[in-house]
Amino acid sequence: MKKPEENTTQKTIQFEIPQGVKTPWIDYLGDIPATLKYCNGTMYEKLEATAAKYPGKIAFDFMGKHTTYKQLIDKVNECARSLRTIGVRPDDRITIAMPNCPQAIFMLYAVNRVGAVANMVHPLSAEQEIQEYVNYSKSTTIVTLDQFYNKVEAIRANTGIVNVIIARIKDELSRSIKTGYMLTEGRKIAPIPKDAPVITWDRFMKLGKASFKNYTVERRASDPAVILYSGGTTGKTKGIVLTNLNFNALSQQVIAANPMFMPGDKMLAAMPLFHGFGLGVCIHTMLTQGGRCVLVPRFTAKSYAKLITRYRCNFIAGVPTLYEALLRLPQMEKADLSCLKGVFSGGDSLSIELKKKFDRFLYSHNATIQIREGYGTTECVTASCLTPPTRHKEGSIGVPFPDTYYKIVTPGTEEELPYGEEGEIVISGPSVMQGYMDMPEETADTLRTHADGLTWVHTGDLGMMDDEGFVYFKGRIKRMIITSGYNVYPAQLENVFDAHPKVHMSCIIGVPDSYKMQKVKAFVMLSEGVPANEETRSELMKYAEKNIAKYALPYDIEFRTELPTTLVGKVAYRQLEEEELGKKE
Repeated sequence: MKKPEENTTQKTIQFEIPQGVKTPWIDYLGDIPATLKYCNGTMYEKLEATAAKYPGKIAFDFMGKHTTYKQLIDKVNECARSLRTIGVRPDDRITIAMPNCPQAIFMLYAVNRVGAVANMVHPLSAEQEIQEYVNYSKSTTIVTLDQFYNKVEAIRANTGIVNVIIARIKDELSRSIKTGYMLTEGRKIAPIPKDAPVITWDRFMKLGKASFKNYTVERRASDPAVILYSGGTTGKTKGIVLTNLNFNALSQQVIAANPMFMPGDKMLAAMPLFHGFGLGVCIHTMLTQGGRCVLVPRFTAKSYAKLITRYRCNFIAGVPTLYEALLRLPQMEKADLSCLKGVFSGGDSLSIELKKKFDRFLYSHNATIQIREGYGTTECVTASCLTPPTRHKEGSIGVPFPDTYYKIVTPGTEEELPYGEEGEIVISGPSVMQGYMDMPEETADTLRTHADGLTWVHTGDLGMMDDEGFVYFKGRIKRMIITSGYNVYPAQLENVFDAHPKVHMSCIIGVPDSYKMQKVKAFVMLSEGVPANEETRSELMKYAEKNIAKYALPYDIEFRTELPTTLVGKVAYRQLEEEELGKKE
């Protein structure tokens, strides 16, 4: 964005609307200003202001236990003091490999308060992946749960990790829930050796009490705050560096796009913290606007359904796979969903038929709303386009958020196309990332300053825009598989398989699936002399389980003596995709 107007007395930033761009949100979102005001500070400062305004309101629920905004900010400050005590400095990277639990929330904002950067990692990532994330980010500290200790210990010697902080789910449970947890889930967790070189959460939180260090660090809105991850089409993992402004702007935009929101409204926070939507919308937006998060540490469709009705949630979000599953659950048959104000779908295309089915389901369960589809990229934190609450167009992903601009250009260029023509979706606005960590060429290729003076994210996605500003997603230029809402990059998985001594070459494709939308399949050419038998397949699957996240694991490995190639010698993965489609017909 250009020409920000800074109000130093109220610490806000406001952007001017560039000449000639469409502002469809003004037409479809009701009585909102043409441009929004954003916090000219940190994520922590935005949370602190909300806690001061609503100290007695419940900030989040976790397995039956409530935490107020006053309790939340006190815990964050306590955690920040402890971080300074163990030597965390401004700009240090702190890896948080946690599910949606209270300690993860405390740590996220404490890291921000001391001026460090939160490196968000999927706790179910394979050991090798965790090692890569830690080394890539140059993290000095990692925070995780006791059940993941063995993974961290296995890779610790190969990293620059100085501090390992271990939290436990049971420590944040009410007394009544804790007993049941320890008799079931808690029994499955192996005890950590007494001499393990770790800092337990309880001990960590006490460290700051003995410290008189000043733990307040002056930071700007433009400073980096969070690193999220996205795979590259070349197989390289990309760390997306996002600023305080990126998250604080998203918070204001989401609320502007949902004028029915009121402080105290409850959102089911099932989307994970290492995901832009989970962190940006379900957590940061809700906690900086006076909302109430219902934290879900382990997601299943059944647990999701149970919590919607138990807490009478006002807002829910998920991928199309989730909504397909909810339609089939017996416990949803008599559910009263009149409490719902917003139901959002993202992460993959919502088919027209599924939208119709779920809208009928909502109406038959007393809801007065429809499911609203959105679109976004991690390069802009998460969603930057959403179906308005009062206007829907079949097949559309909605209109851009306030202060966010979409253009359709000829792929690979800056040439804007007329309304109705298909091209590459490019995005500009205050949620646009700072760049890819330590990848100047990739950053320059994705972030481009056009003749209008704005910086645009070239998404690699195909779409079109109509003359009313509604956007339509048409497909991906990039090679990518989406399974149950997770992005899986075939080149990354191929790099893993190709590194095995028994593999000569591999090719990963997505196979259509009625439940997951796509599932992952591997085609493998074995090295000379290696038998194509079940023993080899089992060995490769065990190897994959150690090096690939669970959600990205192939459901099948098919051995081939040859893989089809294009005229320039590349593996013709589309030919394999067509073969799989042919089997289904």
